[in-house]
Amino acid sequence: MHWVALACSSAWLVVVAALILRAARQRGLLPRLAPRAGPGEDAPSIALIVPARDEATNIGPCIRSLLAQDFPADRCAILVVDDQSTDATAEIVADMSEAHPRLRLLRSPPLPRGWTGKSHACWLGARSVAPGTEWLCFIDADMRAAPPLLASALRAAQHETLDLLSLAPRQVLGSFAERLVIPCGLMLLAFLQDLGALQARDGRDVTATGQFMLMRAAVYAAIGGHAAIRAAICEDLELARRCKRSGHAVLLKDGQDLLSGRMYAGWRTLWPGFAKNAVDMLGGPRATAAAALTSVVLAWAAPAMPALAACAYRQTPDAANLLALTIALLASAAVLALHVTAARHFRIPPWYGLLFPLGYTACALIAADSIRRRRQARVAWKGRVYS
Repeated sequence: MHWVALACSSAWLVVVAALILRAARQRGLLPRLAPRAGPGEDAPSIALIVPARDEATNIGPCIRSLLAQDFPADRCAILVVDDQSTDATAEIVADMSEAHPRLRLLRSPPLPRGWTGKSHACWLGARSVAPGTEWLCFIDADMRAAPPLLASALRAAQHETLDLLSLAPRQVLGSFAERLVIPCGLMLLAFLQDLGALQARDGRDVTATGQFMLMRAAVYAAIGGHAAIRAAICEDLELARRCKRSGHAVLLKDGQDLLSGRMYAGWRTLWPGFAKNAVDMLGGPRATAAAALTSVVLAWAAPAMPALAACAYRQTPDAANLLALTIALLASAAVLALHVTAARHFRIPPWYGLLFPLGYTACALIAADSIRRRRQARVAWKGRVYS
């Protein structure tokens, strides 16, 4: 029986090594967007479309960062689509537009049946751009763009002949809830996704984020735009998937050097925001349940495996149990180091890396809630309930 502990510890080490190798490989498949100088006067025309619903705290800084882009002003229009906000979002944009003629406010009518709010706002914005606009850029109201962002993204899309370029921003994490859950949630997603297949041009599936999507206007029109995916909860993935399956080139890049944003502000927005998308992001209810259960088991195995090996060694202090304890400690130390490094990557205190079992447990509870909501055919977000 004293060899059981050694076998379990060895298996734990193999699992940890596989996860760390996969994390390293996945990171290498997300190319980083490099800052580039602004284009000349022959720059293509582009429309920045910002869907906004109750974004009074975010919309001002977002628009100011877009107005400060290193891009010819006469080639870059900014359109904010106010999606029936109940706060001062529209008023803030209206006041800013008086000083900046290229900034325009479009007020959305009541949401038609069968549409999600963001898809409807994006669709209205795309239909309202000036004729002949060559590129559309959909950007969330909680984003902050560095001055070279637009020029760098456009140059990358042109150089790599992309039809849709999506950028993953640097996540700004303010509250305890964000710092606990978001790193674990993003790491879980990275472990589960096969980025090699998703990023391949000839693949069927895709990865993208709606926080920033730069798209050729002609391609957007050809695939039906947001009208074609009007009821999708994860409209960003569905639009990118439709684009790729229509034969167009789609790529996700790491844009953290030039784009940042705070998605949620505490449990009040984080829980429903993640619950809204988890089932789609993780591949359906069964895959979501399996991922949630596996992540919790592996997370708590990090403290449990050395504890069990220590108990075995205390009962039978022989060489096999000592080796088992050493292996378990090394494997769990590697897991801990991975999460402390992730905390530093997300620019939060390293001690949050010590709390990763709690983070994955919270992610699992949110995933369970996401499954429950889908089975009830009711998804709530920003004061609306989608069936």
